[in-house]
Amino acid sequence: MARYEDRFPDNAPGNLYVDGQCIDCDLCRDRLPEIFHRNERDAHSYVSHQPDSAEEWESCRQAIDDCPVEAIGRNEF
Repeated sequence: MARYEDRFPDNAPGNLYVDGQCIDCDLCRDRLPEIFHRNERDAHSYVSHQPDSAEEWESCRQAIDDCPVEAIGRNEF
């Protein structure tokens, strides 16, 4: 399970994040290139744009569920 405390600093501010468990598998970036990008230097995904529509959030929920190492999380403040 993703931990907000372990999120990468390059995530865009907001509730959706990728944490240090990311194995750079491309799944989230392939599905949602408008939300997830790759940190080339450190070889991991991060949230470059927080979802701002119900459709984007639904797609992100699917990415959270499908992440093979549970590195994507949604913080509920």
